[in-house]
Amino acid sequence: MGIKKYRPTTASLRFTELLSFDEITTNRPEKSLLAPHRSTGGRNSNGHMTMRYRGGGHKQRYRIIDFKRDKFDIPGKVASVEYDPIRTAFIALIQYPDGEKRYILAPHGLKVGQTILSGKKAEPEVGNALPLGEMPLGSIIYNIELYPGRGGSIVRSAGTSAQLLAKEDKYAAVKLPSGEIRRILLTCIATIGTVSNPDHSLISYGKAGRKRWLGRRPRNRGVVMNPVDHPMGGGEGRSSGGHPRSRNGQKSKGLKTRHPKKATSQYIIQRRKGAKGNRG
Repeated sequence: MGIKKYRPTTASLRFTELLSFDEITTNRPEKSLLAPHRSTGGRNSNGHMTMRYRGGGHKQRYRIIDFKRDKFDIPGKVASVEYDPIRTAFIALIQYPDGEKRYILAPHGLKVGQTILSGKKAEPEVGNALPLGEMPLGSIIYNIELYPGRGGSIVRSAGTSAQLLAKEDKYAAVKLPSGEIRRILLTCIATIGTVSNPDHSLISYGKAGRKRWLGRRPRNRGVVMNPVDHPMGGGEGRSSGGHPRSRNGQKSKGLKTRHPKKATSQYIIQRRKGAKGNRG
């Protein structure tokens, strides 16, 4: 996968850098694994805007992803690697011998025709899913479960990966992409490898219109608003005062927001870099 730069034949193309999609093998998704995906425009069930700067965008359909990888000890063949408009990572269509098809989050380097396996008998190879207790130390993993049988819920974004550091008692110590080291049950399942599309962070959309296609509307700074609209608003000319904060008054730049009595804090061995502790 690489980044494609454009000749500046227009003003917007001068700064446009997009994916070349070399890894994508088809542009036709599996119809049986599609579901409706209705845009909310940032509105709740009452029609009130609860999330700003959202709306519009191209119509999308949701791809049903197998996060659980619970088809144990049955080898699957990679039929295609596809683009998913809903997520940053690419997805892979897996064909099983019994005729069933499933989408999985594609790891970086997965090729069409490759065979993958999930379960305790699986080898620690790219694309295979197995419990943390069966993996060798130092393994690079993604799509990690936090609760056995619930499906992978962390390390799913493009280009991310975690590392298995240690095993002790019934827990494994896993270093997450943020730098946090966390205890996770050895019975939880994860997938070997790094999430596909590592060049996602290098994209430059080039123009505001391309963000509108993705459903993102223009974002206004708080300092240009009136005092009734934002705590940072008001003032004469360009002047604005006060400590940076959100529109509901919560301070930014260092405010500790994690609850000191959060139940899952007992599983955190080392906080992520930059975290200064719990809320006082």
